[in-house]
Amino acid sequence: MANKLFTEFPPVTTQQWDEVIIKDLKGADYDKKLVWKTHEGFSVRPYYRAEDLKDLKFLGTMPGQFPFVRGTVNSNEWLTRQDYCLCEIGPEKANEQALDGLQKGVQSIGFCIDESKPLSVADYETLLKGILIPAVEINFCEVRPKVALETICNFIKYVEKQGVKPEEVRASFDVSPLHMLTTRGKFCKDKAYDILAECVKAVADYPQIRVINVEAYDFNDAGASIVQELGFALAIGSDYVNALKDRGIAVNEIGRRMKFTFGISSNYFMEIAKFRAARVLWANVMEAYGATCDCAKKIFTHAVTSTWNQTVYDAYVNMLRGTTEAMSAAIAGVHSLEVLPFDYAFRAPGEFSNRIARNVQSILKEESRFDKIVDPAGGSYYVENLTASIIEAAWNLFKSVEAKGGYAEAFIAGFVQEQVKAVSDKKDKNFAQRRETILGSNQFPNFLEKASDEITKEIVTRGAASCGCCCNGEEKMAEPLQKYRAAQAFEALRLATDRSPKQPMVFMLTFGNLAMCRARAQFSSNFFAVAGFKVVDNNRFASIEEGAKAALEAKADIVVACSADDEYLEAVPQIAKLIGDKAVVVVAGDPECRPQLEEQGIKNYIHVKCNILETLKGYQQMMGIKEL
Repeated sequence: MANKLFTEFPPVTTQQWDEVIIKDLKGADYDKKLVWKTHEGFSVRPYYRAEDLKDLKFLGTMPGQFPFVRGTVNSNEWLTRQDYCLCEIGPEKANEQALDGLQKGVQSIGFCIDESKPLSVADYETLLKGILIPAVEINFCEVRPKVALETICNFIKYVEKQGVKPEEVRASFDVSPLHMLTTRGKFCKDKAYDILAECVKAVADYPQIRVINVEAYDFNDAGASIVQELGFALAIGSDYVNALKDRGIAVNEIGRRMKFTFGISSNYFMEIAKFRAARVLWANVMEAYGATCDCAKKIFTHAVTSTWNQTVYDAYVNMLRGTTEAMSAAIAGVHSLEVLPFDYAFRAPGEFSNRIARNVQSILKEESRFDKIVDPAGGSYYVENLTASIIEAAWNLFKSVEAKGGYAEAFIAGFVQEQVKAVSDKKDKNFAQRRETILGSNQFPNFLEKASDEITKEIVTRGAASCGCCCNGEEKMAEPLQKYRAAQAFEALRLATDRSPKQPMVFMLTFGNLAMCRARAQFSSNFFAVAGFKVVDNNRFASIEEGAKAALEAKADIVVACSADDEYLEAVPQIAKLIGDKAVVVVAGDPECRPQLEEQGIKNYIHVKCNILETLKGYQQMMGIKEL
């Protein structure tokens, strides 16, 4: 170990690295070319070195040591979770599916319950029949305050009836009054917090039951940044601590009863850093509140793959998205993890999609051994610096919310919604201009795919579902966050074509420079296929006349001129004359001769700077296709 590798090579300074990079850039701007401007509000450099770790205060600790950046325990084991919706399938079917899942790798089960009525002891007897409580973690999602206390008390009656010892019960009830404010705009502040305090008292003898949930994934579902998801989650947690302290609950007890549920975006390394940062931040928040035991300072995290990233078209790609998202959480370290089925966005998942979702985690554990190494990202110059940047940015956002009176006050004032919408609008604009990619939706679509009958207008246009809450009869106090999926606008665009009586045909009239005509034909084919138009590509025509004749014989609706810019001034007017009013002529590119072409009536152009969403809507209108 005394003989270090590469000692025979002289050290290279950061200045020397930068000098080589600047030389290779050949005059291009370093910041514009290589520095990543993130949605999180900070920039990421192209490389990091050991010297970049020297000012990071959280380094040097071991897993299980404050501030828990490397993990809350000296292990990277996590629970594989799968949820079942009682509202859709009922308790008997949910029990059947849960038992099946438990035999196939599930370790933690979740039940989404009917929010209008509490679960009775009889309901539990049906729902949990055959499930050995000490061997399984049981979770109840969407537990509204109005039914929470009775639901929890009946669960305790059930486990007592089963003779299970209190310390053997691992369960959670997602009671989250501020979730109602975030997603519905309604909030019974005092009533909801009174109920929450009673819920905490009801499980006093059960050390492993958690009844307070911070549903941070609400922000992910609305297109927020990672920093916003984390910063607002801290603010919600802080509101709960303040409210429960005012009702006589000790800080240590509050910390032991709290759980955070995070979404996982496709931003791979940033998500790894997010979960590491969350441990540091929450530990410091709880210490500031006076928590004295580590168990109250350790954040308890459940992670779920993102619904915001899922697509309806090319849905099997969701398997890949779910896999990389799960990898981020697994590497970072979480208590439990749910991989959503690939068809979650458009139908009730079946046996196949549930099995694939489970097996993603089984592969990560059993074949990739992700559960054997604690904090494998620790020490990475890049990940450690991302962690530090997220900590700083999320902490600053948290302080801004606290300065406005806490999360509830900031949300009612519209601050949270404004912050999230600013980021989601920027993301949407980037997708529309294809600066960011949604594979299969705004880039590289499946040319031959047609939406099945089960894909409806409601599926590709709906936001968050609407249902009741504990504040029945009360008016909204604020506008809720608007939940949606990133691909929805593109899916609505394509579905409009799929449901149209006629599929427009786009013909690539390729001529001249071989490299340029092929490159632009490929670009244009991909461009129009995003809207579901039929694309006819061609290698290269020997002459413009030959190409125009072939386009007319094919009865094309749109003819795209594909060649080099210097060919367009002479060729495109000829193409337009040959095509006449039989089709719309489009130029692939944004040539310098565009003003001259426009003077001759050539009005349509597609290029990399186009807003593809709005441009394709325009072509749909030309083709007589109505928006959904």
